[in-house]
Formats: sequence, C-alpha cells, structure tokens
Amino acid sequence: MSEILVFCDKDETAFELVSKSREFAKELGATVSAALLGNGAAGKADDYFSYGADRVYVSEHSVLSDFYVATYADALQQIAEGEDVEFVLLGSTKRGKELAGRLAQKLNAGAITDANDVRVSDGNLVADRYAYGGNTLASVAVNTPKKVISVMPRTFEAGLREAKEGEVVNVDLDLKDPEVRVVERRDKAGDEVNLDEAEMLLCVGRGVQNKEDLEMIEELADLIGAEIGCTKTPASDWEWFSEERMVGLSGKKCKPSLYISIGISGQIQHTVGVMDSKIIATINTDENALMFNITDYGIVGDYAVVVPKLVEKLKSLG
Repeated sequence: MSEILVFCDKDETAFELVSKSREFAKELGATVSAALLGNGAAGKADDYFSYGADRVYVSEHSVLSDFYVATYADALQQIAEGEDVEFVLLGSTKRGKELAGRLAQKLNAGAITDANDVRVSDGNLVADRYAYGGNTLASVAVNTPKKVISVMPRTFEAGLREAKEGEVVNVDLDLKDPEVRVVERRDKAGDEVNLDEAEMLLCVGRGVQNKEDLEMIEELADLIGAEIGCTKTPASDWEWFSEERMVGLSGKKCKPSLYISIGISGQIQHTVGVMDSKIIATINTDENALMFNITDYGIVGDYAVVVPKLVEKLKSLG
C-alpha cells in the first residue's frame, strides 16, 4: 500500500497537510505518515495521530537539533526510500521551499512547489500553482515513482482533533555532521510578524503616498486587531516595512477572516496572496481599480478622509 509522507518545520502547517491527506488516502487507497525530526520530536506523536496520521517516523538524532536543510533532506530521503512512500507533502515555508528541491533531487523525483491546491485525479495527486508571474494558474502532476509537492501554508484547514492511536517508528538514520555550522545567532533587525496566521489583515500599497499617514492606518489596525502588511513597493522601494510584511507573489500567502486594502491597485502579484480571504474590503480613489473585482465591500474615496472617519466611528462604538 502506498504511503503519503508529510513534513513541515511548522507543526501548524503539518497538521493542515495531515488532515487533508486523510481525504487523499481514502481515494488513493494509501496510508498517511509524518516525519518528526529534532529535539522533542517523539513528544509530538499523539498530536499528529489526532489529526489523522497512521504512522510517525521519529528521529532525535543530534545533528537534527538545528535545521540544516541538507541534513533534513538526507533524513527525509532515508525515510522515504526505506518505506512505501509515493507522495511527500511538504509545507512551502521559507525552509520548505528549499527542502522540496533538495529532497526531490535526492529521490530522483519530480517536484511541484508553492502549490495552492491539491486534489486526486486518476489515481494521482494534481496540484495547482500560479505561473507566468501569477497571471495564470497551472495544474500539474508528477509521474515519477516518488513525488514531492510543497504546499503553501493555510491552503487547507486543519481538521478536528480526534483521539486516535497510531504506530511510532523510531528510525535509525545515517546522518553526517553538516558542512556549515551556526556559530552565532543575532536578533534580526526589524519587526517579527506571522502574517500567515493573522485573522485580521490590513495592507497598504503605493497609493499611500505619505509615510506620516501610516499613523492613522496603524490606529485603525489596532482598533480592529489587525496585522499590517503591504505590497512590494512600500517594503522594497520605500523601506517603510520589513520584507516580513510583504503579501503576494514575492511575500506571504494569507487567509484572514477580514482583509482590508488601502491604496492597492489590485495587480495579480499582490492579490494571489489574499484571494482566499473570507471577506475583502477595499479603499481606493480609483473606482476602476482591479482590487474592486475581488472585493466584497468597497469604498471609492481618499483614504486620508475615509480612515479617520472609520477610526472615529470605531471609537464611538467603544
């Protein structure tokens, strides 16, 4: 029986993949497993079983205590080659993007990266991903014996947890010391934010011309409990924000309950990162802005006038 192997350096994304893999397994006649690597890995087994894993492969090998992508690729290769693994689903995080290519090369497997949907078709997994700069959607399948697919975080929902038992396999991995070692860690300059998990998200674009106006926008974000993101220009060109706050093809893919765009034209390079938002609201002076094409609630107006009125109204509501 073929096996779907799941791994991600972020447990939350791995739980999403395990949950969805249960659906795939029923259609493919497969089992679902997960690789748990690094310090404390064994203690996570019950969590993975509760989301639907039939089996977990565990290794707390000393060289896995820090994430070295080449080492983790070696570990996953040995697990995948030693079992009946046909599909490897990885989270397309910063680490996962590089890991997918390295692992596929080691397994002589075809790879699909940054998938934003995966489904079963004719006994295989077919993945959708954006192509040509985000202007079109490509549906791709891999035909090699083993297949590697990295999936964007929050593409799927983690299912309900259920009490479930599974098999724990302690794997004996032959791993070498990494060629590159971390000798010092320093805090990264700038803010740290996890937009992937934001329930409320407010993004600004190049239509916001004055940096001083960010103060009113930040006040609005605080009142509704939203994280602030941006398009490429305010981060890369104007350096108003760190790159951690970029949303879209060059940044994060987000799936908030509420997304508000301010001064964003709606080019596909940004909207690919927010299309799955439950509710989309837009403030823009241009009534023909592309952003309105995917908007649930829109205001045609100057943000410098609209935002203060929204802040005033929210404050009046307590």
